[in-house]
Amino acid sequence: MRIAMIGTGYVGLVSGACFAEFGVDVVCVDKDQAKIDMLERGEIPIFEPGLDALVERHSEAGRLTFTTDLATAVKGSDAVFIAVGTPTRRGDGHADLTYVFAAAEEIAEALDKPTLVVTKSTVPVGTGRRLQRLFKSKRPDLEIDVASNPEFLREGSAIEDFLRPDRVVCGVESERAKEILSNAYRPLNLIETPIMFTTLETAELVKYATNSFLATKITFINEMADLCEKVGADVQQVAKGMGLDGRIGRKFLHAGPGYGGSCFPKDTLALLRTGEQYDSHLRIVEAVVNVNEHRKRRMVRKIVDAMGGQIAGKTIGILGVTFKPNTDDMRDSPSLVILPALRAEGAKVRAFDPEGMTEAAKLLPEIEWCEGPYDPAVGADALVVLTEWNVFRGLDLARLKNEMRTPLLVDLRNIFDPEQVAMAGFAYTGIGRATIPSAI
Repeated sequence: MRIAMIGTGYVGLVSGACFAEFGVDVVCVDKDQAKIDMLERGEIPIFEPGLDALVERHSEAGRLTFTTDLATAVKGSDAVFIAVGTPTRRGDGHADLTYVFAAAEEIAEALDKPTLVVTKSTVPVGTGRRLQRLFKSKRPDLEIDVASNPEFLREGSAIEDFLRPDRVVCGVESERAKEILSNAYRPLNLIETPIMFTTLETAELVKYATNSFLATKITFINEMADLCEKVGADVQQVAKGMGLDGRIGRKFLHAGPGYGGSCFPKDTLALLRTGEQYDSHLRIVEAVVNVNEHRKRRMVRKIVDAMGGQIAGKTIGILGVTFKPNTDDMRDSPSLVILPALRAEGAKVRAFDPEGMTEAAKLLPEIEWCEGPYDPAVGADALVVLTEWNVFRGLDLARLKNEMRTPLLVDLRNIFDPEQVAMAGFAYTGIGRATIPSAI
C-alpha cells in the first residue's frame, strides 16, 4: 500500500512515520525545501519523543521518503492524506482552511486515477462536502472519494497514541474508501482497536467535541481549585475522588495555569463559530474559553500576591515555558501571557525549559534564558513552576534554597509535596491547596 502525506508538520510527520511502522510505503510532501532537506538528513524539525528513531528506521528501509513534488507523490498512491495546518483565522476564531483547499487544488490537478483523499487535518463540519464539490468540479473525469480521519495525538506521546489508539474514527462515503482505510489500519486489528466508520460530518465533529470536552474538564478542575483555596480543601484529593468515579475518569483533572497548545485553544473557538453558523449556541464551550483566558491573568496575580503584592525590582525564576512537558511547542502556552505580565510589573524574569527555549526566545525576547534547571533560582525572590517537566520533580531543594535570595516556591502544577518543601525551608504556594510557610 502507498500513501501520500501532504504536510510535514506535527500531524503529518508523526502520522507518516507511524503508517510506515505499519508497513505502508509513505511519501511525505511539503513546500518548504529547507524542511525536506532537514528530514532527508535525518534531522527532525519538532521535538517528539521517539520520532527521530522512527523516521530514521523507516527512511533507511525505504518505506518513508520526503519530497516537495506533490504531483509525483500523489500519482500511484492509494490514498492521499491532507495534514496541513488549520490555524485560527485572525479576528473571528474560524478555522483557516486556506492550506487545506490549496492542497486539494494541487491534488486535483495531479491525480491520474481514481483515488481516496483523506482529511487528517482538524477541519470544521462541512469541509468534507466542500472538498467533494471541489473535486467534482475540477476533475469530473475521475472518481475521487473523500474521507475524514481526524487525529487524536497528544504532544509528548503521539507515537504511542497512533500505534495504540483508543479508537480510530473514519468518515467515509463509499465501500472503496472504507476498504482502503481498513487496510491502512489493519495492524490495529491485532490489539482489537475499535475502528468507527461514520458519516463525514460525524467524524469531523467527533474531533471538535472531544477536544472541547477535555478542555472543559481542565477548566472545571481549575475553577474547583479556586474554590478549594477559599474553603480549605485540597484540589488534588478532590480530583482523585472525582476521577475514581468511572463515569468521570482521572485524566485531565489536573489543576494548573490553564490549557494551551496547538489544539484546545483553536478547536474550542472553531467549534463556537460552527455553533453560531448553525444557530446552535454552545454556552458551555463559550464559558470554557472565557474562563481559560481569565485563568492565565489570574495566575499573574497569584504570583504577585505570593511575593507580597509588589514585584518591581525583584527577580523571578521560571521552570518551564512550553504549554506541557515532552514538547517544544509554545503555541498558546500560558507562559506567553504570564511572563510578559510579570515583566510589565517591573520584575526581572529568568527561565529554563528543557526543549522549548529556542522557540520561546523568539516570542519572549525580554526574558533571560538559563542553561540548566538550577540557574533560574540564582538570586531569585521566587521560583515559579509553569510546566511539569519530570526533570523538575527531582530537583535538590536544599541546593535551590541556597541559590535563592528568598526561598519562595510558587508551584502552578502541584508537582511538589508542600510539607517536604516547607521542611526544606521554603514558603509554598500551590494550586487549590493551602499556602504553607517555611518550617524552618
